[in-house]
Amino acid sequence: MSQPTQRKRLAGDVFRATGGNFLEMYDFMVYGFYAGAIAATMFPSGNEYLSLMLSFVTFGVGFIMRPLGAIVLGSYIDHKGRRKGLILSLSIMAAGVLLIAFTPTYGAIGVTAPILILIGRLLQGFSAGAESGGVSTYLSEIAPKGRRGFFVSWQSASQQVSVMVAAIIGVSLYLSLSAEQVQSWGWRIPFIFGSLLVPFLFYIRRTLQETEEFASREKKKQTPGVKTILVTLGQNWKIIGIAILLVVLTSSMFYLITTYTPTFGERELHLAAIDSYIVSFAVGLSNLIWIPAMGALSDKIGRGKLLLASSTIIGITAYPVMMWLVAAPSFGRLLTALLWFSFLYGSYQGVMVVTLTEMMPANVRATGFSVAYSLAQAIIGGFTPAIATGMIHQFDNTAAPGIWLAMTAVVSLIGAIIAIRSGVVSLGPRREPSTEPVEHQPSNT
Repeated sequence: MSQPTQRKRLAGDVFRATGGNFLEMYDFMVYGFYAGAIAATMFPSGNEYLSLMLSFVTFGVGFIMRPLGAIVLGSYIDHKGRRKGLILSLSIMAAGVLLIAFTPTYGAIGVTAPILILIGRLLQGFSAGAESGGVSTYLSEIAPKGRRGFFVSWQSASQQVSVMVAAIIGVSLYLSLSAEQVQSWGWRIPFIFGSLLVPFLFYIRRTLQETEEFASREKKKQTPGVKTILVTLGQNWKIIGIAILLVVLTSSMFYLITTYTPTFGERELHLAAIDSYIVSFAVGLSNLIWIPAMGALSDKIGRGKLLLASSTIIGITAYPVMMWLVAAPSFGRLLTALLWFSFLYGSYQGVMVVTLTEMMPANVRATGFSVAYSLAQAIIGGFTPAIATGMIHQFDNTAAPGIWLAMTAVVSLIGAIIAIRSGVVSLGPRREPSTEPVEHQPSNT
């Protein structure tokens, strides 16, 4: 196969793999963007703060299903194949999208409305539990030698496209509808748009080819059963623990600088809604640039250096930057602050995702990645908007989310130090003597 043809095939495989990943994050984004409107129509309580907290808690509850989805769907992916597993996760995800898009309001069906919204979020969380791990595993196994960081980074980069699309729709809604119309029914339009994408995403997922690495193990009858997968995960619990520490920072930071931005900009900074959506678009675009750039850089200089540097700088600057922002809120300051955070997020995330695929034993790569990623998301990420809202309210400090971000940066910095000291992550470029990553055993950690 000629080099141009090879590149075209690989680009097509990346697009088909990340398509469903786009839908997963798109729906998470629009829920967070319109949490206030969903709170008013689905969680009315007579208290604006309480309704918003109920909406954000429902957003976070979906993440609690991620660990279960990681084990069930991750095991399916490791046992049945990357392609089949990604199609299954997309099917469950689509059901959750449709349920949220078309659930009648609380005023129409009463308490059934928030229950259906909750079920939709649980379905999304279950499917998302293995989506990121499955896509990252697929990309790591099709990546050319020496370019794994760049290829795997597109798992996260594709999610940034969803941020941009959701922001564009948000701007369009606020330009074409009144604030009252957006609050009452306009917020459904982004969900309906996501529903319309489902048939196309099914099509591209069905044309996905199985990875050669998995096909080779399947041919040799080396694919593990569920019991073997769970036993192997138990044997590698130290690696799973280190991975969870690494994911903590990205779990909080992503949702803080994307999902939470419109609510923070409107409620706390008292900026126009359209300003927050423009900033969200800029953050998504910035993330899209920095994540693959840093993934590629990590292929050259090593994963460990970037993990240490980015988590340290985030920990030092998070609160001061937030203090500067809230001292004199403006569109310019919000844009500047979040673009700074975006650069640091991209520097960390572009390296972290490929690090997780390299840490995990090959025969349980999808499950191990998914379990670690989903546990951190369930504990930290999904509840970050609620935690940020609660901290602002509790401490009467609009900059309080910066404290939360700094705390999670310290946790992940500790994880990076442990990973480097234990030999799981290298400070220098990773050696790749073969296409099969080294399988770490407990004794090596």
